Amino acid sequence: MQKLNLSQSLSQKLSPQQIQFIKLLQVPTAELDTRIEEELEVNPALEEGKDEEGKEEIEDTYDEEPIAEDRDVNLEDYLSDDYGGYKMQGDGNYNPDDEGKEIPISSSASLHELLIAQLNFLKLDERQKLIGAQLIGSIENDGYIRRDLESIINDLAFSQNIETDIDELEELLRKIQNFDPAGIASRNLQECLLLQLERKEHPDDPAVQHAMMIVQDCFDEFTKKHYSKIQKKCDLTDEETKEAVNLITKLNPKPGGISDGLVKTQYIIPDFILNSSGGKMEVSLNSRNAPELRISRSYSEMFEAYDKSDKKDKKLKETVTFVKQKLDAAKWFIDAIKQRQNTLLKTMEAILEYQSEFFVDGDETRLRPMILKDIAEKIDMDISTVSRVANSKAIQTEFGVYPLKYFFSEGISTESGEDVSNREVKSVLQGLVDSEDKRKPLSDDKLVKLLNIKGYNIARRTVAKYREQLQIPVARLRKEL
Repeated sequence: MQKLNLSQSLSQKLSPQQIQFIKLLQVPTAELDTRIEEELEVNPALEEGKDEEGKEEIEDTYDEEPIAEDRDVNLEDYLSDDYGGYKMQGDGNYNPDDEGKEIPISSSASLHELLIAQLNFLKLDERQKLIGAQLIGSIENDGYIRRDLESIINDLAFSQNIETDIDELEELLRKIQNFDPAGIASRNLQECLLLQLERKEHPDDPAVQHAMMIVQDCFDEFTKKHYSKIQKKCDLTDEETKEAVNLITKLNPKPGGISDGLVKTQYIIPDFILNSSGGKMEVSLNSRNAPELRISRSYSEMFEAYDKSDKKDKKLKETVTFVKQKLDAAKWFIDAIKQRQNTLLKTMEAILEYQSEFFVDGDETRLRPMILKDIAEKIDMDISTVSRVANSKAIQTEFGVYPLKYFFSEGISTESGEDVSNREVKSVLQGLVDSEDKRKPLSDDKLVKLLNIKGYNIARRTVAKYREQLQIPVARLRKEL
């Protein structure tokens, strides 16, 4: 038997205004201008400029019919984290889903455009040019073609109705591999290094010949740094091996990253400026974070005039509704911008107070262990709010520009029972590796013992984790001749 029951429940829902604030909070300074321009374009009731002094607030006098009913808002429909934050290498907060998001880049020709331009200099017929363009289009950002040639043949057949074979594709690929930058369109690292060695200014030089022999015949041993096996297999002396290995390590493993000096650059525009005067530190917002916006006076007057007129006219009623919506949206946006500024400053001032010792001289070892919860409790805000600020903002100091997430780290206990930042431990670990004898690099076990001697209670697996975050290879791969 079916029964109908009534029940009460409490649930939290975000209003459109709250969602607008959250999205604005995570916008980096570099993209805030664009976001404001978008709002100015879609809302004529919003204008740039200072608000007029003594201007009266718009009264919500038209109450006969609600402008917009309260609706259930699905947070996922509004929040898609469109704005990527600043990344740090080896950071645990890195999200692979963020790859490919748009970032500001220097105005220059793209790698694809440069390769197409070089393709046009070859004496090819239209059919061959189309095949060449397909190959160039298959080159990934790092300069490699990882797509199987058979798949490219199928793509040409289905998308452009061009029949070709492996031999013809290989021939055209070899021509593209002669383009600049050297090593472009390689199918693997071994081929990339060989292509660069082939184009050396003096290919007959013994060091170049030895380097080619190592890459061609001992590539596996080279990647594992088994130099003794390389010497035996290639019949080389210590000096010849060292010279050839040095030559190989200077080659570019990612030729797509640089093309004739034209580099994709991510510009970090600091959201905060830290100034020190008379021993007192003061933090201020980048002026780009404080745009001057106001509600259009003409729209306000228009609303007042319509509101005093006959409300029984249906068309006039619709006009009043439209104008009221635009005025409300403009006010919400201005309030969200102001709330953004207040939240940014409040969060940064709390971080400044918490990490005051670091900001004196920029010494990394002075960083205190600090997690999102510490700052959230200090400013009485939700952890998710602090996270959005920390993941997408940066501060300019006299020691350089730092992403805010740089100041967050977990604690490691010392022999004295104190907690120190894991950044301090990482700094000490990096120092130990930098000063080691490269002919006998320190193993993780030895690094643990040295850190324990220095007073840091740390396990071997933690050392291995920190070493990977610092992008330090295992001892065997750090070995040098």
